[in-house]
Amino acid sequence: MGKLTISGGTPVRTKPFPSWPIHDEKEVKAVTEVVKSGKWWRGAYDVGEWGGPEKIVGHSKVEEFEGKFAKYHGVKYAVATSSGSGALDIAVKAIGIGPGDEVIVPPYTFVATATCVLQNNAIPIFVDIDPDTYNIDVNRIEEAITENTKAIIPVHFGGNLTNMERICEIAEKYDLKVIEDAAHSHGVQWDGKKMAGSFGNIGMFSFQQSKNMTAGEGGIIITNNKTLADLCFSYHHYGRIKGRPWYEFHRLGWNYRMSELQAAVLIVQLERLEKLNAKRTENAQYLTSRLSQIEGMKPIEINKKMTKCSYHVYIVRYNSEKFSGVHRNKFVRALVAEGIPASPGYDFPIYSNPMFLNKDFFPKDCPVGCQHYNKTINYSDFKEKCPVAEKACNEEAIWLTQNVLLGSKEDMDDIVRTVEKIKENIKELKETKSESKKFF
Repeated sequence: MGKLTISGGTPVRTKPFPSWPIHDEKEVKAVTEVVKSGKWWRGAYDVGEWGGPEKIVGHSKVEEFEGKFAKYHGVKYAVATSSGSGALDIAVKAIGIGPGDEVIVPPYTFVATATCVLQNNAIPIFVDIDPDTYNIDVNRIEEAITENTKAIIPVHFGGNLTNMERICEIAEKYDLKVIEDAAHSHGVQWDGKKMAGSFGNIGMFSFQQSKNMTAGEGGIIITNNKTLADLCFSYHHYGRIKGRPWYEFHRLGWNYRMSELQAAVLIVQLERLEKLNAKRTENAQYLTSRLSQIEGMKPIEINKKMTKCSYHVYIVRYNSEKFSGVHRNKFVRALVAEGIPASPGYDFPIYSNPMFLNKDFFPKDCPVGCQHYNKTINYSDFKEKCPVAEKACNEEAIWLTQNVLLGSKEDMDDIVRTVEKIKENIKELKETKSESKKFF
């Protein structure tokens, strides 16, 4: 196939993969209508509650979006927020997590899954991931449960639904709450019935720019529990309660509200979700069938009970031994040079961030050193407890983002041809000067 591009050869492709986000005049029209209305925030449609004399014209796009998203995911209630991280923070507050409490989380995910626990003065406890799925290892959860454990936050990483049936069994056995971090899993379905986010007490999603449906930023909480839904609404709206006067605050809340402009975009994005996810799934399955035939390339396993997938991140497990010992990062550099926008993903698990190693959370040593927590915790110890996450970060994982899967079958073939080209020229790659194991 010729000389590797990283050594001066010609790349497999120069054509870009599909850009993201996908939009057209529908989003433009939706936003324009909100701009012209002059009502850019959700509260503009609640003037009656604030005691104003105005006659409400139109309806809130945020409320419309909440209703449509909840219905699509098979739940009764939804509260739209300014971000996915904000949704997590609110969810942790709503289930009653506080000082001295421990919450089980996976180490292989975005930091917000753990910092939402810290924000509520509680302690995140990391449980390693499953080597085949990169989701939390359900067989390791029970050994991490203590008298302080109050909740589990499983993450459906990359859109790959974790075993929620087993997690809910564990939660019931130990009287724990469950918050589903479904930030990657819009429209994911299990066994033709339940949707991601609908198994636990609360589920949350993100609409940040990279997500499968987006308004640049944004998030949402879903639940079937009215009490939790009302609490989430209150926490995201400065502690107010629906139907009460504007300047009446019932609990410590904050401004986590979604804007009318974001909601207008997301209503349209929701209409596109099913079709785009189907395209991602079609290409992912084809790519898996091709890459699985190359020794040393093992795509992450997708549970067979998933009947609708999102493939927010397509992950391949790389085995350097099958590529003459070439480190994963050097292999990824070669992929990128050939025109494939691959990434090694996270540099290290969450607990290896300086914030955790230094326990630089709050002044006066909270939450790990406060009077409500009578244990000593060193986050550096999780390095030995989470060998799978360490391997994923340091030597194994290769990511392709969801927009890559919106290309054609020929685009998928280019990915396979590139891997084959690198493997054919692996000796050449091994002898290139760059030996750094750091990708960025």
